[in-house]
Amino acid sequence: MARRQPIRLAAEDVDDLSVISAALQDAVAQLGDFRFDRKARRFTAVFNRFRWEDGRGTQGWRTRSALDVSGILKVQSKRLKQDAPEAIVSLLSLTFEPGETPGGAILFAFSGGGELRLDVECIDSLLVDIAEPWPAKSRPKHEAG
Repeated sequence: MARRQPIRLAAEDVDDLSVISAALQDAVAQLGDFRFDRKARRFTAVFNRFRWEDGRGTQGWRTRSALDVSGILKVQSKRLKQDAPEAIVSLLSLTFEPGETPGGAILFAFSGGGELRLDVECIDSLLVDIAEPWPAKSRPKHEAG
């Protein structure tokens, strides 16, 4: 097996955030791996990310990845069990809702209707692979249309 290079992606605008969103599509996490440091105004989340960049093989690979978002003003969630740290969520997408420039909200959409909203001063995010990849049990599938 050829060594798989870890990714390190920074986002400072909407286009950058869409690249991070694509890299995190179908990533899974336990809610206990989400942290908001109110004093530092920083949100971090650790995901098991499907490595879409590895091509169209039949099985694919996953890796642990950390997402860091700075400049947080407020965090809100909807349909996420905050009292269940073992609960598993699957990320569908990250989007940006503009507010007073350069601020706005980074919106996390999860399968099953869960949502997370991070009100931010500006887009300031970093996604980094933090572990060696392992073979995925299956490749995520999406309905056409």
